[in-house]
Amino acid sequence: MAEEELQIEEGGKKKGKMMLIIIIAVVLVGGGAAAYFLLFAGGEEPVAAEQLAETDEQAATEAAAPGGSAEVGTALYVAMPRPFVFNVPGTGRDRLVQIKVQLLVRGSDNEELAKTHIPLIEGTLLQVFSTSNADDLVTEAGKIELREQAVTEVQKVLKDIAGSDVVERVLFTGFVMQ
Repeated sequence: MAEEELQIEEGGKKKGKMMLIIIIAVVLVGGGAAAYFLLFAGGEEPVAAEQLAETDEQAATEAAAPGGSAEVGTALYVAMPRPFVFNVPGTGRDRLVQIKVQLLVRGSDNEELAKTHIPLIEGTLLQVFSTSNADDLVTEAGKIELREQAVTEVQKVLKDIAGSDVVERVLFTGFVMQ
């Protein structure tokens, strides 16, 4: 009887070793297949990248053509150095609003112009923001209208100074109303 138990235990050890060998073999085969696909199937990537670049250029050209005012260039973001904090009147009570803003510009020339005129942009945005109403800012439509009004005013002020629409969009990266 003791001999039968010993044989069963040895059989269990053999099955465990066999299972371990099978797992290692599967991992090695899978790793080899993955290495093959990564090393030898990479020839198609440059074609896809070229097609993507052509598509991006066509989209930028089409976007610039109708308005005529947008420059074709790399999208760059200029962050305002500090958030705008201001009070707005509401029907029930006045509210405190904090908005973090970034500006979307095209090309490094416009980025430098925007950075140069940050105090002017901040002043313009603060004027636009402070004329808003808390009841309007609660709705999504009110926020969109405020953002569009901000873009219009900033572009108008920068057009007087720089001679072109430096800022393409005003983006709210943070919006808190208490």
